[in-house]
Amino acid sequence: MSPRRLQHLTLISSITGAVIVALDGTVLTVVQPTLQRDLDASFVEVQWAGTGYLIAVASLLVFAGRLGDRYGHRQVFAAGVLGFALTSAGIGLATDIRWLIGLRVAQGVFGALLQPATLGMLRAAYPPDRIGTPIAVRTSAIGLAAAAGPVLGGALAAQLGWRAVFFLNIVPALAACGLAVAVRLPEPRPRPSAAAVRLDLPGAFLLAVALSGLVHTLVGLPESGWTPVTALGLAAAVVAGGIFVRHERRTPGPLIPPDVLRAPGVTPALGTLVTATAAMFGALFLCTYYLQNVLALDPFRAGLETLPLAVMMVVGAPVSAQVQRRLGTRRTTTCGALLLTVGILLTSRLDQTSGSVAIGGCFFLLGAGFGTVMVTATAAIVRQAPAQAAGVAGGLQQTAMNVGPVVGVALATMLMTAFAGTGASPSTPASSSTATPPSAFVSAMGPTLVILAGVAAVGVLLALRLPGRTEVARVAVRPPRRLPRSAP
Repeated sequence: MSPRRLQHLTLISSITGAVIVALDGTVLTVVQPTLQRDLDASFVEVQWAGTGYLIAVASLLVFAGRLGDRYGHRQVFAAGVLGFALTSAGIGLATDIRWLIGLRVAQGVFGALLQPATLGMLRAAYPPDRIGTPIAVRTSAIGLAAAAGPVLGGALAAQLGWRAVFFLNIVPALAACGLAVAVRLPEPRPRPSAAAVRLDLPGAFLLAVALSGLVHTLVGLPESGWTPVTALGLAAAVVAGGIFVRHERRTPGPLIPPDVLRAPGVTPALGTLVTATAAMFGALFLCTYYLQNVLALDPFRAGLETLPLAVMMVVGAPVSAQVQRRLGTRRTTTCGALLLTVGILLTSRLDQTSGSVAIGGCFFLLGAGFGTVMVTATAAIVRQAPAQAAGVAGGLQQTAMNVGPVVGVALATMLMTAFAGTGASPSTPASSSTATPPSAFVSAMGPTLVILAGVAAVGVLLALRLPGRTEVARVAVRPPRRLPRSAP
């Protein structure tokens, strides 16, 4: 089989894996009320169906990427996508909310396996200087899936019931699994032996505890504020994170090889992704309530107002890849982060009298800026990291993409509460007697979005540290050097 055909098959597998994960996340939100009624579940239990999945994914992404580096990204991808399909079928057949939550956690584990592998396979199939275009196509597909997910999920749920949305992923997932098994997709050359890639189980456990505690705290803060449970989660994250850093410096085979974070541009690219996703999803979280509670639009009309964002995500991603090849990663990512910052600042000026043109213009800038950052920063991470650690690099990128939105939503909710009291929190129903009037919500939304724009501006500063067009990517092919053992 020709190398070009192998590249195309690799891209199809990568896109399919990324799309089924994106679809799964969006359709669940649509069917939550119906699911809650059908299974006689509480609101908290339904929330755990999403929270449990998120904790499982975020805590295991880096370790899953390391598994791909050791055993092969194709094999890990096949296992992950097959498990994702089977758990989706189980969720669709679940008759009890506790079984559903357990299956969602298991689905998160398999989702963690397949997500870094989608990037690892691309890194193995494409030359470093050509990786931008396939990543852009993958980003466009994710944007399209995220935009179509609520509409498709709503239609399926209305016609066939909530269980149908979980059956949606089974056929494409099984097809991707069959493709990965049947076709020998390329692996990195030279590929290190399994014995040379240590799994560092203690480090994986410490990182999982740290990320689980962080995600649990950030998810709980908007609803319950600072409680003993959220404080304990944060304390666990800090302690486990500190021990993890000390362990990584001392162990001869760390979970995150030093060559990955030392590679030019990888660390600032990760920081740019975290700040961009935090600012973006925090702003979108507020805009959802602004459109429906302040402007009194129904969900369909609100979705139409956000269409410019989805269009720019889909159309702008391939364009940004071409611009990156001409101008370089630093300039392109910086421009994207600036567009995102300006878009959020303009969004902070929206009020009860704003029309579709103003709202659409804001979403246009948000989509153009975020789509550009997502493509270029991801390409920098995947291209610059050593080929034999592509899985870890993909795991770090996916971790940033999962943790950033949680940080942004938690920050937006806490800031809204601080600026206008408890009733201004988006989690307070509009019909509640304690809900803040629309004018007060808008007054609190303005300064909150200005602060989120400041978060996006931090990404601009980080983007300035990325490699320029004339800088040659230094891709290491040797395994990480052994670090000397230190006395305990």
